[in-house]
Amino acid sequence: MNTSTEIPSEQEQQDFYKKLRAKLESFLTSKSGKKSKFTQYLMFVPDLFHLLIKTLTDPKIDKKSRTLIGASIAYFIMPIDFLPEGFLGFGGYLDDLVIATFVVDTVMNKLGSDVIEKHWTGDEKLLNVLQKIAEVSDKVTNKIPVKSVLAQFIKHESKGDK
Repeated sequence: MNTSTEIPSEQEQQDFYKKLRAKLESFLTSKSGKKSKFTQYLMFVPDLFHLLIKTLTDPKIDKKSRTLIGASIAYFIMPIDFLPEGFLGFGGYLDDLVIATFVVDTVMNKLGSDVIEKHWTGDEKLLNVLQKIAEVSDKVTNKIPVKSVLAQFIKHESKGDK
């Protein structure tokens, strides 16, 4: 993976997606995966990652939203973050899931749900997925300072639009 601040290449993103889906499917069929209280949410991780990738390439997405989406993709791929997967296993994807949900919701509120929903390939309706994640995300986001950083970025960027 490249180490600069650039968005990972499409090949790196696809490789990450395939590896993540395979690992997650294996975990979810394991004894500990079946007992995890977050299993139903972790199943959305690969689909949200895929949604971010596809949305990033959509010409209807403005530059500021692309930057936000690209940053969330990079956060998924970074080996060290607030809840590192290397230490926590799949529980480490909870922060990635919350950030992805926050970004998708922000972009949908700015550009409309149609622009985002056309890229969704998950089994459930996207808005239902976002709502399910939002129901538990406050528990996770209270421990993640990145949410406030993203909120400040969005607030600053939206002032620039006026």
